[in-house]
Amino acid sequence: MKVLVAGAGIGGLCLAQGLVRAGIDVRVFEREPGPDSRYQGFRIGLDEPGLAALRECLPHRLHGLLEAVTGPLAGERRVVDQQLNEVRRLGAASGGTAADRHVLRQLLLAGLGDRVEFGRAVAGYQQRADGRVEARLTDGGSAVGDLLVGADGVGSAVRRQLLPGAEVTALPGNALLGRTPLTEPLSGLVPGAGTLVRGADLSLLIGRMEFRRPPRLAAAELAPEVELPDAHSYLRWVAMLPEPLSPEPGAWAEVRDRLLELFDGWHPDLVELVRRSDVGNSSPLTIRYAEPVPHWGTGPVTLLGDAIHAMPPSAGQGANTAFRDAALLCRSLTAVHRGEAELAAAVEEYELRMLERGFAAVAEGLARLAEFTPAR
Repeated sequence: MKVLVAGAGIGGLCLAQGLVRAGIDVRVFEREPGPDSRYQGFRIGLDEPGLAALRECLPHRLHGLLEAVTGPLAGERRVVDQQLNEVRRLGAASGGTAADRHVLRQLLLAGLGDRVEFGRAVAGYQQRADGRVEARLTDGGSAVGDLLVGADGVGSAVRRQLLPGAEVTALPGNALLGRTPLTEPLSGLVPGAGTLVRGADLSLLIGRMEFRRPPRLAAAELAPEVELPDAHSYLRWVAMLPEPLSPEPGAWAEVRDRLLELFDGWHPDLVELVRRSDVGNSSPLTIRYAEPVPHWGTGPVTLLGDAIHAMPPSAGQGANTAFRDAALLCRSLTAVHRGEAELAAAVEEYELRMLERGFAAVAEGLARLAEFTPAR
């Protein structure tokens, strides 16, 4: 059996790791020219089911490194006003893990080698007479496999062909994603799992990414064959505004200066958080979610993660659901590989369970979004 994966994001790479571990031939095709070619996002929160799914797919030799380069995500989630006076508490988080998306993606690339082909995106596909699938690549080439998995994100080319009526909705308003080095004066902004600052015209969500060990040094000691970035601990924050700062925000330094105008009169530590943000690793953020779709009828093409059930970040379930999709699909395909199931039946079982769980997570994210979004 040969599996083709469109997209080398963390969901597609998690699946690839699990398939390699099971002895299944897999090839991953990625649009980007290389693993460091663009901004990869910041801290994500992993709950116990999501972390368990990730560990299930990763080889055992990388489990210790995964533990070393993640961080705690526990304690109270609090709501404060612009002067950092506590307004209320949202409850304690327990058992969670904070992970940096870029570091995690580099870890998930470990050992895959030439199974991941950068600069070759899946543009479309066609089902062959023998029941297999042929993926058309953007460089003019093609690849044939028994199953094509669209893990190519919100703008998935695979989903557009498989489900041309599926809709992804962009929410009105504006969000800005920022990253600020974690220093002692600013560490008190997030004493627990997260802090939500409620302002009159904007809301600010702040989370902590504190690595247990510096990723590059941890890799050198625990898995010398793995090269991780020289990342340092930081605070991740998202500013939610009812309206965009401008139709075309432009360079981050300009956007940051305009955002600071909205922080006039706020607590000095919050002003400093924005002022000291990393210009090279901050950006506008469009919040999207996928409308539910019925099961489409199983064939040699399926979907995973944001390619099918993109969700707003408010519930923190995007990465967790993608990892659970990957582990579930990997188990189904492993059964096929062992001769314990037929491919079509195994994929259909995966799709039905994935759709139910994935769109339940989308609904949860939408329900919680009002907590973080200022009124228009």
